[in-house]
Amino acid sequence: MIAIDRCPSLLIEGHDTYSKNALKYLFDGREVSHMLGFSSPTSDNFTTYTSVKNAGRLSLSGAQSKFGLVLDTDSRLQYSPKDTQSTYILKPRPIGYHLMNHDYCAANENLTMQMASQVFGIETAYNGLCFFDDGQPAYITRRFDIHENGKYAQEDFASLLGFSKDHGGSDFKYNHGSYEECGYVIQTYVNAAMVDMLRFFRVVLYNFITLNDDAHLKNFSLIKRGKEYRLSPAYDLINTSLQIYEPRLFALEKGLFKEGMHLSDTRQITYKDFAELGRRIGLPERLYMQELKKFSAPNKAADQLIGRSFLSSELKKLYMQSMHYRQFMIRPS
Repeated sequence: MIAIDRCPSLLIEGHDTYSKNALKYLFDGREVSHMLGFSSPTSDNFTTYTSVKNAGRLSLSGAQSKFGLVLDTDSRLQYSPKDTQSTYILKPRPIGYHLMNHDYCAANENLTMQMASQVFGIETAYNGLCFFDDGQPAYITRRFDIHENGKYAQEDFASLLGFSKDHGGSDFKYNHGSYEECGYVIQTYVNAAMVDMLRFFRVVLYNFITLNDDAHLKNFSLIKRGKEYRLSPAYDLINTSLQIYEPRLFALEKGLFKEGMHLSDTRQITYKDFAELGRRIGLPERLYMQELKKFSAPNKAADQLIGRSFLSSELKKLYMQSMHYRQFMIRPS
């Protein structure tokens, strides 16, 4: 077994498997091992093709496959049997030639998700790392759209804005819409719009300082619990500058504003751009400036969490340096 010295979910030191709180959030307190006990679908030793075929590939974003998992009666994670609803999503090591640092993609996403939750107070999907029998890490997240009797109604912002492959082209989730227009979606469908608008603004800020340029229209969604829609917990948060060769400032082609943004080497993003976004989506100045100060300030807790992550020493340094620079870019003067 791979040697573990901190919780592979919450990144708390002094644990050789999931901590009690991690077990509570991820598995309702059941004693589940961080070792999967089977091979990765990307491994040469992979032999459970039938299980993966039954589980189904839930989606394919770029080169990262996702598979459905369930807990069996012995509290072991396994691929979802045929005609069984998955309750977890597994992301093995990506294999795309256009990516870099393949072995650390799972650690990157786990860190970025945990930092959002633990340090910046963003509600996220419960998540952690798990390990195949050869020690290869994978990312696991608990599905928040599932309940005992089925699934909650959920709509991503691409569909709510009317975009699809048939109506928007193959890159519809990147080439259309802006974060300002995402705010209009919340105003239209959410009764407690101001509460969720602030939550949305925080995620946009966080994606910028953590260099997540994959925050496209399908990575935001509304979920219906009870009789009302609300902004779903954040998901798919990752520092893409550590994984792709040509990172961008924003996932959406139009950037922050509905009319687009004209950026160049001499026109960089500043706090004024995010303040304008906050104003346009109806947040009081006191609130959006408060958030700007919080997200742009040096943060010891964030740096410490990066240091406890499962990234390599080099990638920890790059993550911290790039985040500090982005924070400096939007620091109110």
